Amino acid sequence: KYGVTILYTAPTLIRTWMKWGDEFPNAHDLSSLRLLGSVGEPINPEAWMWYRDIIGGNRCPIVDTWWQTETGAIMISPLPGVTATKPGSAMGALPGISAKVVDDSGTEVGNGHGGFLILDQPWPSMLRGIWGENERYKETYWSRFKNIYFAGDGAKLDNDGAIWLLGRVDDVMNVSGHRISTTEVESALVSHESVAEAAVVGAADAMTGQGIVAFVILRGGIEHANGEELVTQLRNHVTKEIGAIARPRQILVVAELPKTRSGKIMRRLLKDVAENRVVGDATTLADPNVMKLIKEGLNTSKDEN
Repeated sequence: KYGVTILYTAPTLIRTWMKWGDEFPNAHDLSSLRLLGSVGEPINPEAWMWYRDIIGGNRCPIVDTWWQTETGAIMISPLPGVTATKPGSAMGALPGISAKVVDDSGTEVGNGHGGFLILDQPWPSMLRGIWGENERYKETYWSRFKNIYFAGDGAKLDNDGAIWLLGRVDDVMNVSGHRISTTEVESALVSHESVAEAAVVGAADAMTGQGIVAFVILRGGIEHANGEELVTQLRNHVTKEIGAIARPRQILVVAELPKTRSGKIMRRLLKDVAENRVVGDATTLADPNVMKLIKEGLNTSKDEN
């Protein structure tokens, strides 16, 4: 009756809406919206712009947030109407929060560099432990750096010092000695006009250590009649955006991606497929049949070069 004032959603759901097309949100009155939020994983700049322009009518501030259940509250986010924003960046820590990006030794990196995202000072909502799992909690979050909370995520600082989340550090691929974030490749793919959503994994490769395998969903109205030509275009696009080292070994166009009921992509299942292993537990997927459809199309779109 009164409409929705604040809309928080996961980037994966935003990209799903993009796939369906603009006509669905355009058919509804969204004028009651005042604030848009993104939560759960890094958001691609292309999805950020679509979210603001189509859902927010180019008037609603976007708060791209980073936090965990274990942190008890949002740690990194723009302040609505106060902080200047960049599409795809969570910008900076909230007042009273000390978040930094450090290297392997725990030394803070400078602008223009990436590393591990840590919280190095106490905060009001910090968790002291987990019921019955205190040792596991300490091992998971406090053992990587002494007296520093490390959530397991990577991040980079741009030249202005804005924070760009890169996702889980175990989602960082090692291709011929180069560390490449899955998020970087996904963002490059989604910046192509034909792609609504992408998920990237690193698969074992005898030549390069890991090969980049991408699963993409096309935007609504984009035909996949000439699959090989489109796949070549996408590979070339990634090469142009990031460099030749990030060129995907394989790109598979799919109808859906394996997502949990909360909208998070289960990349470990995609990695099972990419490495020709038996797919692991898929009971938490919103649609378990998705993995069967993906496996059926695995042997297409291979790069022979």
